[in-house]
Formats: sequence, structure tokens, C-alpha cells
Amino acid sequence: MKCKIVADSSANVYERDNIEYTSVPLKIVTSEREFPDVKGTDIAEMVSYLQSYKGKSSTSCPNVHDWLNAFGDADLILGVTITSGLSGSYESAMQAKKEYETKHPNAKVLIVDSLSAGPELELIIEKMEEVLKTEQTFEEMTKTISDYCKHSHLLFSLKHLDNLARNGRVSPAVAKIAGILGIHVVGKASDEGTLQQLHKCRGEAQTVNSIWNEMQKHGYNGGKVRLAHCFHPKMAQILADIIQVNYPNADVRITPCTALCSFYAEQGGLMIGYEG
Repeated sequence: MKCKIVADSSANVYERDNIEYTSVPLKIVTSEREFPDVKGTDIAEMVSYLQSYKGKSSTSCPNVHDWLNAFGDADLILGVTITSGLSGSYESAMQAKKEYETKHPNAKVLIVDSLSAGPELELIIEKMEEVLKTEQTFEEMTKTISDYCKHSHLLFSLKHLDNLARNGRVSPAVAKIAGILGIHVVGKASDEGTLQQLHKCRGEAQTVNSIWNEMQKHGYNGGKVRLAHCFHPKMAQILADIIQVNYPNADVRITPCTALCSFYAEQGGLMIGYEG
């Protein structure tokens, strides 16, 4: 049986070792330019351009054809998308699933709405890899992954809110005030898959402490943590050090944000996926 994992590029993962994997790209779109979320896109140049750009910006999700191409000719496909609360990627993937299973009656396709983005999807992908190494049935795999998603979480720290304002996610006034006052907004992916603000922090020390307190509040006890930063490795490392002082054996990894995550996190932003 040919097995495959697919995810849209909000997962911040372009490649995986030891498993067939395809990243389905979203795009960052302005009236002047498009930035596909693919390996090789110049993230620094994109972030710099968006900082100086004054018009509206948005994201474009994969269409049904993009997902069908990603499925290839696999017999078993496990897929995960960015939250349906921010994008139509999940809807497109579900339509592709129906078409694929109609054309391939013996194939099985699971599409998970992560209700999240970034490194929480990376955790879900890793769980999918584990499941594929077992002898579980498709129904058992579906339940295992669904149960896991109930115990994975996403926190984020945003230093700038300009792209979210241009994308209609926050008001321009809120974004402007945050920029002027140097406020870091700490929030989470809510149970409904929306961005939920939790705290407004001044300075990095307060921000990191706020994130760490939220992790503990939501049941973190030494499980996996995946940190994605937008040109701020120092802050990511400070948080990683706190985690590993308290849990020396914790599996903590730090990666840069790819294009879509950089669009939402913006320069200085941090996204934290963790097991609770």
C-alpha cells in the first residue's frame, strides 16, 4: 500500500524524511506582487516588501486541483490544513478528497482541519508519521489523530499587526497603537480555529513569561514543542531554554517561519506548537 502525508504550507514544513510528503502552497497576494509559499521564496525580501507596502494584502489558498495533484496515486492519504476559520484550504481539500475517493474506490483519504496554523500542524504531521508505522486500520488512525489534536495547542506572540490589519483580521487602529507602544500581543488558536488575544505585554521578558505561563495553564508537562520564529531566533531560544530548564528531556525544536507563517507572524513574531 502506498501511503502519503499532505499538508498545506501553513504547516511551515516543506519536506519530511522517511515518508512521502507534499506541501501544498498557499500564496501571499498584494495588488502588485504574489509570493508563493514554496521552498526558495526569499522570505526576508517578502517581509521587507510587506513592511513598506501600503495597500491591501491577503492570502490565496490551494484549489481542488492543487490538492488532487498532491494526492498523487497514493492508496492511503493523511492530510492536514490551516484552520478553516482563516482560509478555504480545508474546504478545497475536502472537495478533492471526495473526487479522489470517487475515482479511486479503494483509496482512503483523511483530511484534518487543524483549527490552527504553523507548528501545531507540524506536531500533527509527526503524529501522522507515527500512526503510519503502526498496523492500525484507517478508522483507528482517524481516531488516534483526532484524539491527538485535542491535546495539541498553538500560542503566538506578535510584535506587529500590520498584515493582519490589511487582511481584515484586526482593526487598523489596534495595529497602529500596538506598533507605537511596542506591545507584544500574545494569543492562541481558539477551539473554534480563530485567533484569540490573551495578553498585551511590554518587552520580551514579559512576553516570554506570559507564553510560558499559558503553556503550563493548558497542561504542558514536558511534551513536544515546536517553535517557529520570524527573524527572531533569540526570543525563540530564550523560551526553549526555559522549557528545557524545567523539562530537560523535552523535545524542543526551533525553525524559521516560511512565507505564510511569516505573513501572519511578521518580523519579531513567534509561533509555539506544543503538546498539552
